[in-house]
Amino acid sequence: MSLTKDDIVKAIARENGYQLNQTVELEETLLELIKSKLVSGEDVLISGFGKFCVKEKRQRRGRNPATGEV
Repeated sequence: MSLTKDDIVKAIARENGYQLNQTVELEETLLELIKSKLVSGEDVLISGFGKFCVKEKRQRRGRNPATGEV
């Protein structure tokens, strides 16, 4: 099962009695904060939930599956 931003907003609003527009702003602020920390190279640790970090991967060669062209 996937969890969308809309699902999160509705659940927070329902559980806490917030208005939907307040909850959307809250969620967007939280996600922007997490994103800005990751972009700046920092890890984000949310205790009791998980750790978010950006990992560098080496480049791979792409290939067109239809033609086999590199």
